[in-house]
Amino acid sequence: MKIETLAVVGAGTMGGGIAQAAAVAGLKVVMIDVTDEALAKGLSTLTSSLGRLVEKEILSAETRDAALLRIETSTDYQRLATADIVVEAATENVDVKIRILKQIESLARADAVIASNTSSISITALGAVLADPSRFIGMHFFNPVPMMPLVEIIRGLQTDTTTVEAVRDLTVRLGKSPIIVTNSPGFVVNRILVPMINEAFFVLAEGVASAEEIDAGMKLGANHPIGPLALADLVGLDVCLSVMDVYMKDFGDSKYRACPMLRELVAAGRLGRKSGWGVYKY
Repeated sequence: MKIETLAVVGAGTMGGGIAQAAAVAGLKVVMIDVTDEALAKGLSTLTSSLGRLVEKEILSAETRDAALLRIETSTDYQRLATADIVVEAATENVDVKIRILKQIESLARADAVIASNTSSISITALGAVLADPSRFIGMHFFNPVPMMPLVEIIRGLQTDTTTVEAVRDLTVRLGKSPIIVTNSPGFVVNRILVPMINEAFFVLAEGVASAEEIDAGMKLGANHPIGPLALADLVGLDVCLSVMDVYMKDFGDSKYRACPMLRELVAAGRLGRKSGWGVYKY
């Protein structure tokens, strides 16, 4: 199938980034959220992001202006009926996602692809709540979406091959590099990455090295652009803890036990950059 119109439900960081990437790639975009305020904030962030790309001479002003003209914002979910693909980009909460996905299916065309940007929730389980799970798929973008090249395409047990092929073609059109993965907790990247971050907290808690030394070690010794503890602050310590708890529950393997220090920092409200203090103060 040919995808020319993309709708995204959720105008937050990920939804806005997906909308931006699609508009720059030449697709018509419909960005949906529950309030005009959320849409205005999302569009403002998106516009600023495009402006920075123009300043850095990554995009031309003409490309930016054309992309903005392709984006429509609306609180009316009926607008989903115009889309060839609808991407759910709501908060990482299974109940919220199920409610939104059911709403999407009730309004989207019968031949439209439905995708979720979830980073940890089972695509097979989410697909099971839909009448036609064959057209449902995981499309996990990474933050910041305009700059990160990877998209994990997650095939649920019920996902049809034509759906996978359509989404892979779309991903390439967006200028991204797709990897096709089978549904499994954490998929590929986060399954490896978040336990690494968790292990860095164990190393810190044991007093093996300071936070600065741990981060410097991984940057200089493993060629990582950012250390694991600084990355935890960027992602959010509460998010890291939640993901580890999901792995522990779903795999039933003690190697996914969250570090007590990580749990304690979250309990103290030290969530990272978004709270002004995590491992580091901001």
